[in-house]
Amino acid sequence: MATIKQVAKHANVSVATVSRVMNKSGYVSEEAKEAVEKAIAELNYAPNRVARSLYKKSSNLIGLIMPDITNPFFPQLARAIEDVANQHGYQVVLCNTDEQLEKEQTYLVALQTMHVDGLIITTNHSHNPNYETLDLPMVALDRIVKAGIDAVVSDGYEGGKLAADTLLQHGATRLAHIAGPDHLKTVKRRTEGFVEVAGEKLVGMTESTFTFKDALKASQELFDHAWPFDGIFAANDVIAAAVLQEAVRRDIRVPEELQVIGYDGIELGEMTSPPLTTIVQPIYEMGRLATERLLDLIEKKDTRPREMLLPVTLLERHTTKRKER
Repeated sequence: MATIKQVAKHANVSVATVSRVMNKSGYVSEEAKEAVEKAIAELNYAPNRVARSLYKKSSNLIGLIMPDITNPFFPQLARAIEDVANQHGYQVVLCNTDEQLEKEQTYLVALQTMHVDGLIITTNHSHNPNYETLDLPMVALDRIVKAGIDAVVSDGYEGGKLAADTLLQHGATRLAHIAGPDHLKTVKRRTEGFVEVAGEKLVGMTESTFTFKDALKASQELFDHAWPFDGIFAANDVIAAAVLQEAVRRDIRVPEELQVIGYDGIELGEMTSPPLTTIVQPIYEMGRLATERLLDLIEKKDTRPREMLLPVTLLERHTTKRKER
């Protein structure tokens, strides 16, 4: 592997000139610049990122901690984060933890070794004590980690209320709910909003992780113990897809006998049969705002902690009936 000294010798310039060309700083004649660029190409020179980060005090890297990239919600978030980061000259290091605390802690150590400039966290382990001691700019996305860490979240409480209101307005009289993991504050708010509006019309409730396998098991248990119900709100679209599959298995017609509403607004909802009615989080906007906020923190602009609460909307497809008059 070529070194910067070899590049300088090949181009017949000083090491300092090579450095100025690479960092686009300081004056370099056009002739010298062309010679350096030609030498870099011919020698296939790739500068050591860690060494450059130590010298420049910046790696232009952002760490992204995600719990499960098989959940379609998270790749859609990652797309927005990467788009905005790239526009500002940053690259994103994606770390998929598989919801394992030990794996998450290993990634945090690795990211610090890489001298990342900041972190975006969508962890399922908000109690991880490492986040309290890390001396890095951080933004939590779709999560509340702890006081003092910025957060970008959707209004799950209003989303849960909207789901219940919609089912009731569409004629449902016996409601059910599959909640997400109770330890996730943003997810718990969805349940709290739904339960408040559903009141005595809530006849069955259970909890699931956000994996399809667990959601299918939770759906089966709910149908076994609480059926009949004619309206159900699932804490995310993956759980809602599992409900639809279980309804098909039991020959329950959707939406004629059972109306279903999910939460997230991921593309999966367009592919279910029938297409899923859902509470839509502004996923791309959340990713964009989280990344822009992190960049502000990295550049030490307005470092006062803040929580951005984004509104949700109802997207009606075909798992709910027409609204009763």
